[in-house]
Amino acid sequence: MAHGGRALPTSPPTLGALLKGLRAREGWTLKEMSAKSGIPVSTLSKIEHDRLTLTYDKLQALARRLGMRMTDLFAEESEEAAQPVTARRSLGDVAHSVRVETPNYDYYYLCTELRRKRMIPVVTKIRARSAEQFGELVRHSGEEFLYVLSGRVEVQTEFYDPVTLEPGQAIYIDSSMGHAYLAATGCEEAEVLAVMSSAEEELMESLLTLHHGQRGAGAENENDPPASPRRRGGAR
Repeated sequence: MAHGGRALPTSPPTLGALLKGLRAREGWTLKEMSAKSGIPVSTLSKIEHDRLTLTYDKLQALARRLGMRMTDLFAEESEEAAQPVTARRSLGDVAHSVRVETPNYDYYYLCTELRRKRMIPVVTKIRARSAEQFGELVRHSGEEFLYVLSGRVEVQTEFYDPVTLEPGQAIYIDSSMGHAYLAATGCEEAEVLAVMSSAEEELMESLLTLHHGQRGAGAENENDPPASPRRRGGAR
């Protein structure tokens, strides 16, 4: 339905829709895409129909074998993509996010269909409870804001003493300073909203790369709970 002579925005595409669109643009059959990506035809078909997702490792391998950046898998091709945009808008929720699972964290990247964002919003579930579990402090370009939605979060930084945040509290830091977010003592899992910002146009690519050392098995089997964006319900 049009409003004021313009079509209303549609829901963000699922990973399956993005892969199907990529295949259509390249003129590949499922068999050809399978040969290029190393992913079985049956698996690709299930992904395109949103019945299956891919782990971080599989997404990374798919992008590499197709000669693409990972962020290209999460964005629609558009003839207007390279043009200056002054009125962009994206509606997002966890059910339509791009989910990346690691042993200590679940990351839900919001509004991923927009290219060249200078802010990356992420809902994160934190399970790491010690520096040993977390590993080396993380550093990347830019700045970030973190707001605690539930649970308690211990923030460790390179130049400051650790601080514990309660629900409703927030912190803003320079991301180039080593930092780690942990579930505080007595908290099994915390949930936070984080917004990363940088002049680096490929910030999301950099953030996804950071997950490489944290990655877990994820859900890639047919009987495992799906982690791909869905139009129905919330991410499980």
